[in-house]
Parts: sequence; C-alpha cells; structure tokens
Amino acid sequence: MLDATSAVRGVDGEDLDIRSEGALLRGRLVRPRGTPRAALVLHGATGAPARYYRGFAEWAAAERDMAVLTYDYRDFGASLRRPMRGARATLADWGRHDQNAALATLARMYPDTPLWVLGHSVGGLWLGWHEAMGRVSRAITVGSGLTHVTDHPLRYRWKARVFWSPPVRLAAKVAGYLPGQLVGLGADLPRGVYEDWRRWCLARGWHLSDVGRTLPLPDPARVTARLRMIAVADDDLVPPTAVWRARALYPEAMKEQKVLRPEDFGLERIGHIPPFTRRNAVLWPAILD
Repeated sequence: MLDATSAVRGVDGEDLDIRSEGALLRGRLVRPRGTPRAALVLHGATGAPARYYRGFAEWAAAERDMAVLTYDYRDFGASLRRPMRGARATLADWGRHDQNAALATLARMYPDTPLWVLGHSVGGLWLGWHEAMGRVSRAITVGSGLTHVTDHPLRYRWKARVFWSPPVRLAAKVAGYLPGQLVGLGADLPRGVYEDWRRWCLARGWHLSDVGRTLPLPDPARVTARLRMIAVADDDLVPPTAVWRARALYPEAMKEQKVLRPEDFGLERIGHIPPFTRRNAVLWPAILD
C-alpha cells in the first residue's frame, strides 16, 4: 500500500507483514524512487514503536538512497494483535526471532543489494543469533551495551532501582503487563519483556547470563560486517562504558567506535532514545555516513 505522505517527500512507503517464529509483525518499507544503493533494517529500542523511527527512515531513503525497513516487535506497537494483558512475548523473542525475521525478509526482498543493519539499544545486541548476518556488509549500533544497574550515573541510578523494584514488578504481575504510563516509560510492555529486561539489567553480562540455560549460543562468526558502535556521551541508560563492553559480542567484526557529544552538534542534550527524533536530525549523518 503506497503511503501518500512519503510520496510527497520523494520516497515511497509500503506497509507489509513479517512472519516471525510464532508471530506476525507489522513493518513498513520506505524506499527511494530510484534503485537503492543499500537496504537497511532498523531494529528498534525497547519501548520505542516503529513510528518513532519514521522520520529517520524517510531521510535515509530521500537523502541517502536507501531502502529502510522498520517494524514493531511482537505484542507491541502495530504488531499488537491481542490485549496487552494476554501478550506472551519476551525480550528474547524480540531479539532472537523478530529481529532475525525482519533481516531475513529484507534480504529476500533485496537479494542483489548491499544489506545494512542499524540497531538502536537492544536492537544491536542480538546480531550473532541472526542467520542472515553473513550477508550484511555494514552494521551500526547506537546506544547498544551490556548494561548493569551499577553502570548508570548516580543521578539516574535511583530511577533504575525503582524501575526494577519489587513494587513495579508486582504491578506488572497484577496488570498482566507493564503499564508504561505508571512507571514513566510511555509505552506499555508485555510482562515477559519486562521480566527479561529486569533480570538482565540486574545480572553481569546482561543477556549473556542466560546463554547455555534459556538462551542458545550465538554464532559470533556470522558478524563480519564493518561495525560502527556509537555511544552517546550523556546517555544515562547505556553509558559509553557499557557500549564498549558489547565489543566482546562481535569478535570477528571490523569495529569502529564513535561518541556523539551534544556540544559537537549544537545541542544541549542527546540522551538514549532521542537520537532518532526529528528535532535531532542533525545527528543522523553522523550515525549513517
């Protein structure tokens, strides 16, 4: 289905379904009018719906001649197909199955086009579980780190402790999901997503703490792409030290480290989620180019 809003921007937009293991995801492909120089899948952050990345996707299509696939994880955003209370998704489902399905779908759609991956936060931590990564020539992560609750600066650490506290966990259990408005997150989350997220942020090594138990071994040899790991200097949720810790996930990749500092772009602040807002579009070339 052609998106008229995208058409006036010089790009075409199309909604599509993505079949993931045990789920049907809602995605959106934005592409330039001509032949794209690359096809990029954007794996979003926890709690950030695909519509949040729409401005970035349209910019990448119009200004960088890229076909960009955004999508919502199962039981979230436009992919929520039942009451949130009945959602059964876990964060492991999002990382292992849904991200893998989105990448594989784009690879099938563009078999002869260079394939790129852009992961925001949790979107950049699961690449070793994705079969199609062997075809990817360029990978970029933004704010993707193996974060422990003690990594947060003191000004934020108390908020994190409250977020993972027994009362909030009880609220999620009673409601059957995490009420986003109640805890200041904004978007509601499936309870299983919250439980994974909580467990990993309270454990050293984040999701690696479950490898060999509830998670299978990843295959780091799949990730041989040029990998740009971007940290944000004032990111309280995933500080640069946690981002650099994630280098160990991808030993075979050709890695480059980059830090986005607000003062370098005339901004007062950047933070964890805001790099992809339209008001921070000044950052986008530094992320993608």
